[in-house]
Amino acid sequence: MDIAFDTARELARLVAEAAAACADFDENFEPSVRTAEPRFGDYQANGVLPFAKRKKTNPRALAQQLVDELSKAPLFAEGMASLEIAGPGFINITLTPAYKFAWIKKFRDESNFADGAGSLLAGKTVVVDYPSPNTAKQMHIGHLRPMVIGEAVARLIDFCGAKTIRDNHIGDWGTNFGTLIMAIKREGYDLDAAGDDALAQIERLYKEGTSLEKADETGAIRDQSRAELVKLQEGDTENTALWEKIVATSNKAFERIYAMLGVHPDVTLGESFYRDKVQRIYDELSECGLAEESDGALVVFHPEHPRFNEQPFIVRKKDGASNYAGTDLATLLYRREHFGADEVVYLTDGRQRDHFEQLFLTASKWFEKKGYELPKLSHVWWGAILGNDGKAIKTRSGEPIYLEALLNEATERARAIVDEKSPDLSDEEKQTIARAVGLGAVRYADLSQNRTQDYVFAWDKLLAFEGNSAPYLLMAVARVHSIFRKAGAAPGDPATEAEASCLETEEELALSRKLMGFPEAITLAVSDLRPHHLCTYLYELAGDFSTFFNANRVVVDEADVRARRLMLCARTVSTLETGLRLLGITPLERM
Repeated sequence: MDIAFDTARELARLVAEAAAACADFDENFEPSVRTAEPRFGDYQANGVLPFAKRKKTNPRALAQQLVDELSKAPLFAEGMASLEIAGPGFINITLTPAYKFAWIKKFRDESNFADGAGSLLAGKTVVVDYPSPNTAKQMHIGHLRPMVIGEAVARLIDFCGAKTIRDNHIGDWGTNFGTLIMAIKREGYDLDAAGDDALAQIERLYKEGTSLEKADETGAIRDQSRAELVKLQEGDTENTALWEKIVATSNKAFERIYAMLGVHPDVTLGESFYRDKVQRIYDELSECGLAEESDGALVVFHPEHPRFNEQPFIVRKKDGASNYAGTDLATLLYRREHFGADEVVYLTDGRQRDHFEQLFLTASKWFEKKGYELPKLSHVWWGAILGNDGKAIKTRSGEPIYLEALLNEATERARAIVDEKSPDLSDEEKQTIARAVGLGAVRYADLSQNRTQDYVFAWDKLLAFEGNSAPYLLMAVARVHSIFRKAGAAPGDPATEAEASCLETEEELALSRKLMGFPEAITLAVSDLRPHHLCTYLYELAGDFSTFFNANRVVVDEADVRARRLMLCARTVSTLETGLRLLGITPLERM
């Protein structure tokens, strides 16, 4: 009998097949297989009761019919699992220790896990739109969430078998460049001579240029900025060269942060890339009868929508300039035609929900009228990062907290902890640990939250070695590795596990049950695009391992017991390390 990676999914398939062979079930039946509370078994199939209510028939009789058919499947016929009807028609499924033992023997490491998870999205091409910073501006703490959530989402999609394209859709075009070029020329600032703080100086110049425009009541400076923008849009050599230097300087600064957070875009196609592609969008929307002129702008109305019936989706501004809506539609079409995208995942904060809802509505109507195949469109949005006062986090002076400074501070704070707890380590080891703990702590504090909620950024909590934190999980990994060092063995060594006997103790069985829940955690996280599901699972797994370890000596004289407990240790550390890497966190063997 083959052992499936995702036991819940396999059981759902078996239940569905059994229902299809029963006279009183039809195609509307949903197996609804879920992990059960341990007192009820390992899994429950809960679909009979709602189906019976719709059919107005006896649920227990239907459940018995289903169980009789399901018992013929090899899993049950060969005695590897048992069935029981409970209550008004729930079906409890209990796996034998032999089945759980066979599962942990088969699924040993990240490679096995990836093979098992790969069927979820196999054959699909998914474009993930992140982190998409704005050129000429330093990244601040508000850019943390697109970086860490985007990377975790992309890694999960990768892991589940998709061809994933990370598209860094930077904001490198627009009216702000007229203001910036005006300010650069006015000050005579030499971008070629700029040092490491070049992006900070560019941001300063933009702010000063904006202030000058506002202070000039004659409007002459604003007119100058508009003239510089027009020259740029028309391909003026001098302004184009300045724009290219601004973009290059910005990207160089961004790449330092990408490297710190392990973000590796596959392509970087900014808004400027689409400036010659938006005319097709205007033409097609107009030809399809979707777009119309309104006060000089080109807009799309959605009269059927309760909120957007009088709120137009402006795809071209009244001055003829493109905007986010037009560019985003051009980007979507390019991603479908050039990359063959089956799905596009957009990552932004929650303030852009209306924009993306209108974008998706417009794209759906447009693609249908043109006969284009519309990719699945997903908007992954999040809440704000708050300070202890419950307001958006800023410095004491009210300025934004710059992301690079925040990440450096995380490493410095972690280094102080490492110096205190592990003074005997070499300086190089301390710095490696500090970097993994500090950056991991910042990432995990964000990812462990349900992304649509705000959360409070607190150094003490995110760097704590207790509770649901990265330091706790990293310590759990290091603890398992220390067990193997003391045992004189390597995790997952087939020779070490060869003599392993079947699982016996309550804690061994509970840990194996939790290990078998890893595929469900992956499925839940990738289907919802909410990495906190994976974080919760890893935290619970670390807790179950502690319970097992505290109640069961691993290095014992009995060779078969020692082997099976080392096997459980090996699978635990493989699962924890795989999960942490999916979150973008570097595991450590020593701390």
